[in-house]
Amino acid sequence: MTKKERYQLIIDYFLETSPVAETELLYDNPFQLLVAVILSAQCTDKRVNLTTPGIFRVFPDPVSMAKAEFEDLFPLIRSISYPNNKTKHLIGMANMLLEQFNGEVPMTVNELVKLPGVGRKTANVITSVIDEQPNMAVDTHVYRVSHRLGLVSKKATTPLAVEKELIKFIPEAYVHRAHHWLILHGRYTCLARNPKCSECGLFHVCKNSNR
Repeated sequence: MTKKERYQLIIDYFLETSPVAETELLYDNPFQLLVAVILSAQCTDKRVNLTTPGIFRVFPDPVSMAKAEFEDLFPLIRSISYPNNKTKHLIGMANMLLEQFNGEVPMTVNELVKLPGVGRKTANVITSVIDEQPNMAVDTHVYRVSHRLGLVSKKATTPLAVEKELIKFIPEAYVHRAHHWLILHGRYTCLARNPKCSECGLFHVCKNSNR
């Protein structure tokens, strides 16, 4: 099977089984999604979704969050991983949105990564989810599933290398959905320690050497 055929087979599978794939983070606007994605670093979407409603009741927009004191915001996110750093990042992010972007969430990766707490992965999530840009965010699930399914080479040992290979072979129109396909497959089927191989419709093309 050629690399192109492998990609087509896997894309066809997800198009049939998961035609609608989207983030599991709850949000009403780009600012809320940005806050949620920053909080989601090394934390589950479920925990973030339990936390953000309380945050948005008090700090619904960049203006209110920029005015927040550390002591006001920290108690609302203390159940999230790394609450000290994320509190500082959120306040800094809101201030920069006001100072440099007129209070609007920018829609380019280069602009987004300037914000505190925002790396390339977060920027790719924001632009692909909000604007359906062909950007591929590579988290631990995408990294694992991409290797197991043979979508990327063994030489792709960094998130950026995986991102570049996926972007090269996935048709542009599917990239923003493919990000969610791979994440959700890794979250619910292709688990890190105990993958549910008997339930996987892609088991026959899996290259996981341990199975």
